[in-house]
Amino acid sequence: MSVAQIARGAVPTAARRAAKRDWTFLTAFAVAALIVVAALLGPWLAPYDPNELYVGPVEGAPSLEHLFGTDDVGRDILSRVLAGAGASVFAPVVVVALSTLLGVTLALVAAWFGGWASGGIARLIDVIFAIPGLVIAVLAVTIFGKGLIAPVVALSIAYIPIVARLTRTAASRELGKPYIAALRVQGVSSLAICFRHLLPAMVPIVAAQMAVGFGYAMLDLAAISFLGLGQQPPAPDWGSMIASGQASILAGAPEQSVFPAIFVVITVLAVGIIGARVTDWAEEKER
Repeated sequence: MSVAQIARGAVPTAARRAAKRDWTFLTAFAVAALIVVAALLGPWLAPYDPNELYVGPVEGAPSLEHLFGTDDVGRDILSRVLAGAGASVFAPVVVVALSTLLGVTLALVAAWFGGWASGGIARLIDVIFAIPGLVIAVLAVTIFGKGLIAPVVALSIAYIPIVARLTRTAASRELGKPYIAALRVQGVSSLAICFRHLLPAMVPIVAAQMAVGFGYAMLDLAAISFLGLGQQPPAPDWGSMIASGQASILAGAPEQSVFPAIFVVITVLAVGIIGARVTDWAEEKER
C-alpha cells in the first residue's frame, strides 16, 4: 500500500469534503503553512540581520521601517522572530518524530507479543511517565550543557509513554478484529500485518497525537529557552526572546516579548485545531 493510498484511507471521503467547508480548519492549516514557510525561509525573509545591533532606536515602537519595533539593543524584532522560527518550530517536530517512532514501535511490540513483553514495556513506560518531561529536560541540560540537543532528546524520551499508551490500546483493539485472525491463518507474516494493516489503521490516531504532542513540545522547549537553558544568544528563538524582553515590559516596551509569545500561541493553536479535526475524522471512520 502506497503512502497516498494510506492517506486516502485514513481520512474518509465525507470528512475530506467537510474539511473543504470547515473555515476554522482551513484557517488553521493556512496559518500552520505560513509558519512552516517562515521556519524554512526565515533568515532570507528577514528585512534586517537578526543579530545586527542598533539598526533602529533602542526599544523602538512598531513603525513602517520596523513593523514589530526594536529590542533593547536596537535589533529588529520582526527579523529575529523570523530567524528564530526555525529552531522554535523544527525542534518540537524532532521531539514529536522521535517520540512517535519509539512509542509506536514499543506499542506494536507490546500489543503483538503480549505476556512478558507487554508487561515489561508497561513497567518501563510507567517509570518514564512518572517523571515530568520538563524535569528530565532540565536534568539533561545540567548534565550535557546548554543548547537544544539535550532537551530535544530528553523530551523525546519523556513523551514516549504518551504515544505508547495510546497506540498500544488502538493496536490491541485492531488485533482483536476478525481480519487479523484471517491474515494469520493465511500465513501472512507478522511484519506484513503490522506495516500493511495495523499501522495504516492507526494513522489518524497517531497523527492526532502528534499534533497535540507538538504543542506540548513547543511550550516545553520555549520554557527551557525562557530559563536560559536552550538556544543560546545571540541566536534567536521565541522562548529566549520572551525572556530577554521582560525588562522592556516594565519600561513600557513589551514588543520584544509580546510578538514571539503571539507566534508561539498561534502556532500551538493552529496545530491543535488540525489535530482535533484529524481526531474527529478518525472517530467518524470508526463509526
